Amino acid sequence: MSLFPPATCPRLIVKIGSALLVDPDGGVRRAWLERIARAVAERTAAGQQVAVVSSGAIALGARRLGLAKGGRASLEDAQAAAATGQIALAGVWADVLAAEGLTAAQMLVTLGDLEERRRYLNAAATLGRLLQLGTVPVINENDSVATEEIRFGDNDRLAARIAQASAAQGVVLLSDVDGLYDRNPALPGARHIPRVERIDGTIEGMADRGSASGMGSGGMVSKIAAARIANAAGAGLAIASGRVEQPLSADARHTLFVAERAAPARKAWLAGGLTAAGAIHVDAGAAHALTEGRSLLAAGATRVEGSFARGDLVTISGPDGVIARGLAEYDAADAARLLGRRSEEHEGLLGYAPRAALVHRNHMALL
Repeated sequence: MSLFPPATCPRLIVKIGSALLVDPDGGVRRAWLERIARAVAERTAAGQQVAVVSSGAIALGARRLGLAKGGRASLEDAQAAAATGQIALAGVWADVLAAEGLTAAQMLVTLGDLEERRRYLNAAATLGRLLQLGTVPVINENDSVATEEIRFGDNDRLAARIAQASAAQGVVLLSDVDGLYDRNPALPGARHIPRVERIDGTIEGMADRGSASGMGSGGMVSKIAAARIANAAGAGLAIASGRVEQPLSADARHTLFVAERAAPARKAWLAGGLTAAGAIHVDAGAAHALTEGRSLLAAGATRVEGSFARGDLVTISGPDGVIARGLAEYDAADAARLLGRRSEEHEGLLGYAPRAALVHRNHMALL
């Protein structure tokens, strides 16, 4: 039996970590990659559309350029390694998929491509068409132009955002770990967690920040963040080890994060965002009102952070932390003028007809 079988998962995203694709000397683990291509071909033959999010460009490029620390000694080294390694990575994927009768397609995306709504819709349309045409899109972050400030930073969350953009029903994160444990799996007595129905503070507290191989950039924290994004979009997510013979088999040990009911596409995009232009803090009463599906009114707002404009994405935080993300109805300066004020006072404070809320419920997603 396979993880996310075609009958219940028409579209699947498979993320492959650097440590699985590249050996410690910087060479491609081709035999392993050929097994993955065979598994993808079997699923495609059964009617499933599969896209691959593949790490490995920096590691491959570093070897070819002779760069220290796997190409991660500096941002410039990482960008150069990515530019060199991406050609090699795409070529290997094209070869192993072609051997199985499949056509590879390459998509390189940046954080802005999936965070800005118009660019997100364009990327989603391209991805959807590639899948409809029967290709296997091979996707990676465009690390040759990404900077520390504007990048995903790991392909776990990128895979979840790709699942959201493609309306996939399942995501498999293949790495050097076989799932979530209640503590660092290297510690005595660590217990494997096979299934997570809901991501809460207890689950997040189990995350270990390390990447065992030293080649990747995402530890368990990033994988749980990815699960939250995927689940909010209605996709299940599994963390599984790529070190076993059949890593996409349900028989292999893994942790499954069960999907929530899918949110409307726009709200799923809002909930899955990784950046925000600012923040609005609210009191306990307003926080409770938001959980009941109401808009954010100025009377319950206590503080504004950042320099955002109307229409920018902002986070909304209550006394216990971030509770929602939404599109601001005012710029930061006008929002600050309205803090704690009742609606009938707004026109006098602003000098123009006020809007219904600081953040309207139709443009907000609870987290």
